[in-house]
Amino acid sequence: MSDALVDGYDLVIFDLDGVVYLGDQPVPGAPEALARLRERGTPRAYATNNASRRAPDVAALLTTVGVPAEAGEVTTSAQASAAVLSRRLPAGSPVLVVGAPALHEEIADVGLRPVHRAAEEPVAVVQGFGPKVGWEQLAEASVAIAAGAIWVATNADRTLPTPRGPVPGNGSLVAALATALGRRPDVVVGKPEPTLFEQIVKVRGAKRALVVGDRIDTDIEGAHRAGMDSLLVLTGVSRAEDVLHTPPPHRPTYLAADLGGLFQPADEVRVPPKESTWRFSDGRLSGSGDPVAALRVLAGASTLDGPPAADGPDAERALRALGLTS
Repeated sequence: MSDALVDGYDLVIFDLDGVVYLGDQPVPGAPEALARLRERGTPRAYATNNASRRAPDVAALLTTVGVPAEAGEVTTSAQASAAVLSRRLPAGSPVLVVGAPALHEEIADVGLRPVHRAAEEPVAVVQGFGPKVGWEQLAEASVAIAAGAIWVATNADRTLPTPRGPVPGNGSLVAALATALGRRPDVVVGKPEPTLFEQIVKVRGAKRALVVGDRIDTDIEGAHRAGMDSLLVLTGVSRAEDVLHTPPPHRPTYLAADLGGLFQPADEVRVPPKESTWRFSDGRLSGSGDPVAALRVLAGASTLDGPPAADGPDAERALRALGLTS
């Protein structure tokens, strides 16, 4: 029987941006890894904080980049936000939507009425990422919230990974509105809140799910809050140094360069690993082989809120020597 990491779980929940694709391009190796999971019969689900696409559109994009998927396998923060509002508001309530057309459609689908102006007296504002969101929409939202509307943010990701590098995400626009209003949203639905993961597990009937993501502050923290194990891959936003500067209780259960880590032995990719050719002691890293394996050892060496306690600067120098940071 295989001792691959993935064999210990009855569902694998994948983040998308930075894990499976970047923009409209696949992350190298991701289609092949997902194909291996399909061949093994491993149940899969996809959870994205990006509220600019609906589930069928996300499934179509996945299929385009070489990862065949169905809409029922995808849960978006736009879906979850619409569900939250539908439970709190009477049918037909006006909701001011700041975001892409997908978010407007999700709000309409749950029986609420999307509006665009504060003068239409919305009882709630829902804010999600949209590439065309600008000052005019933020201004209308600001006026509506100041007048008493409930403020729901689909997610608070500061950046969005793209092939050109990180660009401002919904969290950056939420921060602009928060600065103007002097307060935070009433509800944030997406990761790191556990809502998306809990909803997926409930629907799929999973008993032991693994969350795979590229961001410590959203995917991995969301897994912690949902009581689930997590695998961090270094193909998106979070980098090697981010792992070391994250307090140990908030670090991933497992760490890998990419989705190939799903097929490595669990003890090998665990943080810290149970066995490794690398050692970190007395402020020194020694060993040979995979540099990401060395990073797992460094991450496991820390007991404080920062770099490995033995010698933080030495740990950072080790990362540079391994080519894991600049």
